Amino acid sequence: MSKTKLTELLDIEHPIIMAPMFLVSDTGMIIEALKSGITAAFPALNYRTDEEFRSAIDEIRNATDKPFGVNLIVNKSNPKYPQQLITCVDKKVDFIITSLGSPREVIEKSKPVGIKVFCDVTNVQYAKKVAELGADAIIGVGAEAGGHAGNIKIKDLISQLKAEFDIPIISAGGVATKSQIDEMIEAGADGVSVGTVFIAAQECGVSDEYKQALVDYGAKDVVRTSNLSGSPLTVINTPYVQEIGTEPSFLMRMMIKHKKLRKILKMVIAVQGMNKIKKSAFSASYKTYFVAGPSIEHIYKVRPLKEIVEDLV
Repeated sequence: MSKTKLTELLDIEHPIIMAPMFLVSDTGMIIEALKSGITAAFPALNYRTDEEFRSAIDEIRNATDKPFGVNLIVNKSNPKYPQQLITCVDKKVDFIITSLGSPREVIEKSKPVGIKVFCDVTNVQYAKKVAELGADAIIGVGAEAGGHAGNIKIKDLISQLKAEFDIPIISAGGVATKSQIDEMIEAGADGVSVGTVFIAAQECGVSDEYKQALVDYGAKDVVRTSNLSGSPLTVINTPYVQEIGTEPSFLMRMMIKHKKLRKILKMVIAVQGMNKIKKSAFSASYKTYFVAGPSIEHIYKVRPLKEIVEDLV
């Protein structure tokens, strides 16, 4: 693959980030991705304690000197954020990906120690705010993304961002093949963030049932639900999801109506959702949510992570 602003910024071989996936991205996957010539990030929330979080960073550092990042949820739904940021700065991770809030504090504390800050955005308006704050790169999250997706088709979003900014633009959503990566680069992206296809890696620790669902279902089977995290989330439309529906839950409706209770309710909803996703990812039952994007259309079997990367590049 050709060199881009992203490969130059991080000194990596290929302009690909293995996206940070809640509960899915673990140290083994990160290490294997880095050895394959791409970079990767994991959510700080994948670790219950700060000690476990620090240990994960050390484990990756001891295995490779390649650059990797950490994803931080920077709004009120994440009470662990202040300590997670301190740890990232202490450990001097290579880059931080901010989501669901203002990156101001992350940028102010990261810049002095040389940590790059990439910011998730879903539109040009928010991208302008993070660029003014000093973001090193913008991750455009399109409508085709898995997890918390945007509302603008990814090609349109990349074109809009590229017309406004000179810093690296990273495309997130709808990529599972080399031809799709090539399309994003041709559209103006300096790199891509790829998630869903890596859940079907042999090294991934989720249940066999989760991986098989990625093989069995297709793009038409991915829907958005408001029942899990406080924000619309893409999941596979299993019989259980069909049974309970995808409309906002009672707590979600309460959160929307009551501004005074919104912060507390958002935190409660986030915790409940994380517990449901965790249970679904690692143990099979009828009451299961499988988080995934429409790129499952291109997953035909479970393979070694290295082989997935080889196909992408």
